[in-house]
Amino acid sequence: MPRTAPPTAAPPAEPTARGGPGRERRYDIDLLRVLCTAAVVLVHASAEFLDAGHRTTGVLGDSAGRFAVPVFFAMAGWAALAGSPVRGEAQLLTRLGRILRPMAVWTAVYLLWQHLSGPPLDGGAREALRALFGSVEAAFHLWYLYTYVPLLLLLGVAVLVLGRRAVPRRSLLLLVAFAVAPALVGDVRALTGLALPAWEWKVSLSTLGYAVAGAALLAARRRGPRALWLAGAAVALVALTVYQLTVRQPAAYGSVAVAALTFAVLGAVGGVRVPERVRAVLERLSDASFGTYLVHLLFVLLLVRPVAEGLPHGFWAPVALAVTAVAAAALSFAVSVLWGRLGLRGWLG
Repeated sequence: MPRTAPPTAAPPAEPTARGGPGRERRYDIDLLRVLCTAAVVLVHASAEFLDAGHRTTGVLGDSAGRFAVPVFFAMAGWAALAGSPVRGEAQLLTRLGRILRPMAVWTAVYLLWQHLSGPPLDGGAREALRALFGSVEAAFHLWYLYTYVPLLLLLGVAVLVLGRRAVPRRSLLLLVAFAVAPALVGDVRALTGLALPAWEWKVSLSTLGYAVAGAALLAARRRGPRALWLAGAAVALVALTVYQLTVRQPAAYGSVAVAALTFAVLGAVGGVRVPERVRAVLERLSDASFGTYLVHLLFVLLLVRPVAEGLPHGFWAPVALAVTAVAAAALSFAVSVLWGRLGLRGWLG
């Protein structure tokens, strides 16, 4: 993937299909999580094909999976505002810990991988420092969590304040710290001359828009004819592909084409009835999706990159992308399910 381009996708770290106490599990949310996690792998696999010069194939794959990030923001909004809103500050901080612990472990793993597989960028130590301030090159796919954590904090505090519960003092202080940190880091850089990295723990307005509007769509009882949503998704996918081939690649997540595809996917999959015979498997894969996201880049580097770089140009490229992306996704889900059974999900995701 071109490292100058914005990173791509990652799933939310919370089991968003679970509603509050006494609520039925949302298997359509489980389906969305698994679908979007697979799309994450496809996007990063496509980036390897783009880097190797297979532009059309890479753009097609990227376009097909570019809805994943905004849909994950929508699911995060649904969980925080409707599906499983926090009932107290301790619960909110616990949720943050469930994200930050595996995030720290896998950041260290990818930094070590970079150190062993090639010369560390910026001498290694600076890469580790960047991991405290924002997205780190060795684990560039973790950028989503630098947005998801403050988003979860902001929505959680809003729920507690609007619910007129006890004032969440620690969470409010943490939220204020996130708010002033970008300017503070800039001031420290100007006063001391230290080459501090930019502060990347932040939420954009487009992210909030996807979270709130997506939550409303997922919580709606009526969404209209599913066939119409599917048709809209097909049209939006074609438009996004043309846009990325002719205007800009990668397309910004806040662009009209990505937004259209995102909400079409939400409308098409939201509320779908999942057959009972596959619910147990779907639930297991959904619970493993966070770990799948965290580990999948290793399989992309090991499996997809060598194929993309060694493949001659021609009609075999789309087939190779499909096969290697499926293989990387299957292995990533498999190892995540495995360490979940070993009781390591709290540390590995």
